[in-house]
Order: sequence, then C-alpha cells, then structure tokens
Amino acid sequence: MRFDRPVLAFDTSAAHCAAALLLTDGTVHTRVEEMSKGQAERLMPLVEELLAEHGLKMSDLGAIGVGIGPGNFTGIRISVSAARGIALGLGIPAIGVDGFDARAFGHSAPVTTVIAAPRGQVYARDDNGAPEMRSAEDPSPYPVVPEPTAHQLIENVALIAVERATTDQPRPAPLYVRAADAAPPRDAAPKILT
Repeated sequence: MRFDRPVLAFDTSAAHCAAALLLTDGTVHTRVEEMSKGQAERLMPLVEELLAEHGLKMSDLGAIGVGIGPGNFTGIRISVSAARGIALGLGIPAIGVDGFDARAFGHSAPVTTVIAAPRGQVYARDDNGAPEMRSAEDPSPYPVVPEPTAHQLIENVALIAVERATTDQPRPAPLYVRAADAAPPRDAAPKILT
C-alpha cells in the first residue's frame, strides 16, 4: 500500500534500535543497530540519519509507526514516548504496532506468534487471541511463525502503520504481558541525621 507522504517507523523494544522509512513510491529502507542499552541516546540520531539519506526532514512525514512491545520495559517506553511526541509536534498520526502483528504480517491465519522473553519463557499469541507468557517448551496449537530478522520486523511495522493510518487509531501505548521485575527494597530506609 502507498501513502501520499513518507512514513517513519521505529522500535526499541528488543536489544536493538531499529527504524524504517516507507517512501511514497512504496520502497522501504531500514536501519538496525544491535544494542542491549543506549537506545534512548541513539534513536533520534538514527532516525535523523535515515531521513537525511533520502533528503527528508521530520516535517515531510505523514505518519509514525512504532513498535509497542512486548519486550524490554524501558525500550518500549523510549519508542512509544518518542513516537507520541513527534506525532503531536507534527500533527500527524502515531500508530502502535505490537510485536505479534509485526511477526504475523503476511502469514495466513491461524498462526501462533512468539517473542522471546526472560527466563526460558516466551510471549505468545494464538490466532489473534490474548497474549500470554508461557514456557518456550509449551506446544502451540497452530503453526509457529518463524522469527523474522530485525530488518523485516521494522519494515512490517511501517507497512502495518500505513494500512492503519487511514482509520482512527488510539494513541500508541506500551503492550506489557508480564508485571515489572522491579521491587521495593527489603532493607529498612537509612536514618537521616540532622
């Protein structure tokens, strides 16, 4: 599908910083940098480099697609907040695309999509049902979609965003399948001396 203005997509929900630019001629250009941390500092320079390669600036964009997870809690918040801020500033739509849809894009249903999770588990969704945590060893009721490359995933986010940009979409929000690992400290707070 084509759009009358370029569409930018990005994702930092995994151990990468990824961006895609869908041009009005239908071509998609991607940049992916593997990294376990530092996405907050690298996302905007990566986006600016990708736009500059094609002689574009932010104000040329027609929509923003963003990966909303599941995945790394901090990474999801980085990309979702950046997408919402850019979209608000430019007056264009921001479209959230979850990792399940990005993986299932182009595959015939019914399928099971899985995303690696900590401690030998996966985030899984069967045939567009509710996402859940399960053991990586648990059988799936449907064929499991093969894991695409990070380049293909971010390209799919851009293509899905274009499809959804023609209808009203809710603001992107993080998709969390599990609770946060953070917990309050067990030790008593130190006494403050005056």
